[in-house]
Amino acid sequence: MTTKRNKIVIGTRGSKLALWQANWVKDKLQTLYPELKVEIEKIKTTGDKILDAPLAKIGGKGLFVKEIEEALLSKRVDLAVHSMKDVPTEIPEGLQISAICEREDPRDVFISKEGILLKELPQGAVVGTSSLRRTVQLKALRSDLVIKPLRGNVDTRIRKLREGEFHAIVLAMAGLKRMGFEDIVTQPFPEDLMIPAIGQGAIGIETRIDDDFVNERIKHLNHEETAICITAERAFLSVMGGGCQVPLACHARIINLQPSAFSLKLVGIIGDPEDKIPIIRGSCEGSLSQAERLGADLAKELLKRGGKEILEKVYK
Repeated sequence: MTTKRNKIVIGTRGSKLALWQANWVKDKLQTLYPELKVEIEKIKTTGDKILDAPLAKIGGKGLFVKEIEEALLSKRVDLAVHSMKDVPTEIPEGLQISAICEREDPRDVFISKEGILLKELPQGAVVGTSSLRRTVQLKALRSDLVIKPLRGNVDTRIRKLREGEFHAIVLAMAGLKRMGFEDIVTQPFPEDLMIPAIGQGAIGIETRIDDDFVNERIKHLNHEETAICITAERAFLSVMGGGCQVPLACHARIINLQPSAFSLKLVGIIGDPEDKIPIIRGSCEGSLSQAERLGADLAKELLKRGGKEILEKVYK
């Protein structure tokens, strides 16, 4: 039986981008349910507290969600709004990802101080990113680049570029568009050239499984096509079992083969954090109903082709 309530509390990180996402969900809910009062509660996560080290060195999973999930389980908040790229594949007992909202542009973008393209950077130029995934792919494109850690929110990263700490930086287009910074983009990377993070650009809504009131209202925010793609990508991640310590990427997209005929196409990589083994890359294609199996099979293929060796070296 669904208990009638007049208020829902959203749990979120306190960064400008996280608050944009939470307010977007809030606005959608209040449009659908004008009688509902929706509040936002900011929660500081482990990933927000440690700003002086690359994520790969911090280790662990759920750096940006653990404390929010604890607030959800304790009923301090009624739902959590996450960037899906931050959500581990293992969800705590009693919780679920109940909706995945329509994905924003998933691409990574290159932003240079002088407005020059990646291929035009001088030899030995310094590029900022905190992501091992981006690092190995940048090195594959330009082995002469010096890649240095870049942490902080979108504003902080852009400020560091403008102050001259880096010749260029790489960020996610989705965050820039949501924050109104897309005009500073020098060069978007095609998804097949710089494969995005798993879940990049998608907002996920996490709820308690037994909260029928919230789940009934949240289901209207689920975007089926995005959910199919994220299901495939997260199946890839689940089989890989990797976290921030391993350069992993998988991107799924739905392609229209002919009128009313659609296919799901995946591309994925696993890289060596020490840059001693070339990037292992693969792709596959199949029906939309096979999303989970396609992601899992692609991961298994890459593991057989040398990915297992990389994982064993990282986690030994």
